[in-house]
Amino acid sequence: MKIERALITGVTGSGGSYMADHVLDEHPGVAVHGIARWHSTSGAGNLANAGDRVKVHECDLNDFSSVLNTLKEVRPDAIFHLASHANVRASFTTPLSVLQNNIMGTANLLEAVRAAGLDPVIQLCSTSEVYGQVKPDEVPIKEDNALRPSSPYAVSKVAQDLLGLTYFRSYGMKLVRTRMFAYLNPRRGDLFATAFARQVARIEAGLQKELLHGNLDSVRTIIDVRDAMDSYWTATVKGRPGEAYNIGGKTVISVGEFLELLKKKAKVPIPTRQDPALLRPADVTLQVPDTSKFEAETGWKPRYSFEESVEHLLAHCRAHV
Repeated sequence: MKIERALITGVTGSGGSYMADHVLDEHPGVAVHGIARWHSTSGAGNLANAGDRVKVHECDLNDFSSVLNTLKEVRPDAIFHLASHANVRASFTTPLSVLQNNIMGTANLLEAVRAAGLDPVIQLCSTSEVYGQVKPDEVPIKEDNALRPSSPYAVSKVAQDLLGLTYFRSYGMKLVRTRMFAYLNPRRGDLFATAFARQVARIEAGLQKELLHGNLDSVRTIIDVRDAMDSYWTATVKGRPGEAYNIGGKTVISVGEFLELLKKKAKVPIPTRQDPALLRPADVTLQVPDTSKFEAETGWKPRYSFEESVEHLLAHCRAHV
């Protein structure tokens, strides 16, 4: 398919802004639109690289009329639905807000697409969290694995995921669900890798004495945020509507091993301490995907090595500090 107008939900967020950067850099003929709400917690600085090349529309996904009006104005060929309350630990503190925002925001978007009479391809950004705590014999995780969400956030993403499937089956909407596993996103401070890297940079700069962490036993695969955004584009233009695709990196590493790697790369010794406040009431400790379905159907492959991704993360955090 040929995309002429793309709409990115949550465009000022960490993922949405990287998506905008990717489309602008790799597909310069595409008109990029985004939606953001006036009370968004994301920083406008996330779009610094995009400048005025992205048209940002004031729109709240929980306000159906603003969603409908924006869709009628933009009339996108493709929608990248990245907007979400995505902090797993925080979802235990504010569960109703997370559920309301993520589920009803997605329902409003899908209903508004129908009401506007549009037929875009919609990339629905799901997550590995939908699988919850898997059994050892279920690794690597396939797309048909049971969904056992372990947090209010994960429940909201299961609902989003299944809404996408329902609207595909019921109305023939061209929805592709991408279940992204752990990725390195320098702009998102609540991810373990970014939180560690920022603290390393602060300790190097003399602004912090010790690095605080939560559970270090979880096992993840790691992918670069730039590869993650490229995979979303590929899923949109080459993925099969109605399908769910696991996407993730090839490097398998525990959270603790990643922390040790950053400590070795640090310019000064990094004292560490577990902070009970960073522990979740329920944690997901084994997330290793089978990504063969997505790669076989689309031919997609990551561009960046694990080493390049880690250096990119550290460089960004040091510059930020």
